[in-house]
Amino acid sequence: MKKNKFLKATFILMLGGFITKILGFIIRIIYTRMVSNDAINLYSLVMPTYSLLLTIATLALPIVISKLISEHKIPALKIISNATILTLIINLIVIIIVYLTKDFIALNLLHDKRASILILAMALTFPFVSISSILKGYFYGKQKMLPHTISNIIEQIIRLLLIYLIIPPLNNKGVIYAVLGLILLSIASETASIITFLCFLPKKFKITKEALKPDLSTSKEILSMSLPTGASRLIGNIGFFLEPIILTNILLFSGYSMNYILQEYGAYNAYSISLLAMPSFFIQAISSSLLPEISHFYYENNLYMVKKRYKEALILSFITGLFFSSIIFISRNFLLTTLYNTTSGSNYLKVLAPFFVLFYLEGPMQSVLQALGKAKTSMYITTIAIIFKLITMALLSFIQIGMYSLVIAEIIDIFIVVILSYKSIKKVLY
Repeated sequence: MKKNKFLKATFILMLGGFITKILGFIIRIIYTRMVSNDAINLYSLVMPTYSLLLTIATLALPIVISKLISEHKIPALKIISNATILTLIINLIVIIIVYLTKDFIALNLLHDKRASILILAMALTFPFVSISSILKGYFYGKQKMLPHTISNIIEQIIRLLLIYLIIPPLNNKGVIYAVLGLILLSIASETASIITFLCFLPKKFKITKEALKPDLSTSKEILSMSLPTGASRLIGNIGFFLEPIILTNILLFSGYSMNYILQEYGAYNAYSISLLAMPSFFIQAISSSLLPEISHFYYENNLYMVKKRYKEALILSFITGLFFSSIIFISRNFLLTTLYNTTSGSNYLKVLAPFFVLFYLEGPMQSVLQALGKAKTSMYITTIAIIFKLITMALLSFIQIGMYSLVIAEIIDIFIVVILSYKSIKKVLY
């Protein structure tokens, strides 16, 4: 029965992820054809900052809440109420910090004053994303994946409709308005997601004054897991945040023009990495279903089922990764032209695609580490990989190989994460 539940949850997430991904690609295709290359490049420039700040604001809540609820140690309503209070306080602090530092980040780190208003707009979306993440974690922990699937589809449909209605008039006003519109659309789409989740809450899920009272022990439990888990993601996003900053400054010093850097970095992120991330919804489905399963079995000390699920997840992820990487490698120009109406980034795909087979193993391995209570280990692995990636990228940027310094650094990062994760899991289970 458990196996059927696991496979059913994975299948629902995969199907929902497939539909969501198609809608996401339609949105990306429409948006990239509606706006100029300058808007795409500007959006790519500020996204690492957004990812970094969002990680701080959400504290990896879906993972933490999913694990806590699957273990049945604390009442679900108490977990959700305490997580909501914590995250809204953190959101408020982050928004204030962003407001005070947006100009410094834009001018001194991103070297584009237009990024200032965009960074502030991003911060305003955080409370909506955070509440949606809390509800998502609840349903993950209960292994009820249908609400998440439906909310994602509704969210993407709302985004698609609003892009059609809002972006064209904003695009006529200028590049900043076009990018600003896309960012602020998240408020409407995340609100739709929250409403959808609330509709799926069970009838017995009654909110009482007692349940809403802050509980110190529950808050400590959430923080004890979310801090190392969030730190792991934060370190990864710090690396993502520093990536364009280090790359831009060293390439400028090496004689490359800002125009070249914006165009090539935009092609790398918006086209090459975006295309390689296409199968991520399959991997995300496996990882999301795996986390509560492993947590539950490990909590019951059922190591046989833990090992079995781990092996199943790795085999499924490897097959998925191999299949998609091969297709992308062989048909990269066709896919780029069909999806984005360009062949920019094809040269980077040729180098990256063979190694991304291993990248698709990262998600399940990280989920297993989280489920085994090894969030700190995951954080150390991420830290080591990011440090090596940034150092490699920085050193290679001095030898006049352009954006390939980042490509090679990305490959090294993948190898480090997979090898160290495998060794850490093996140490616990075998």
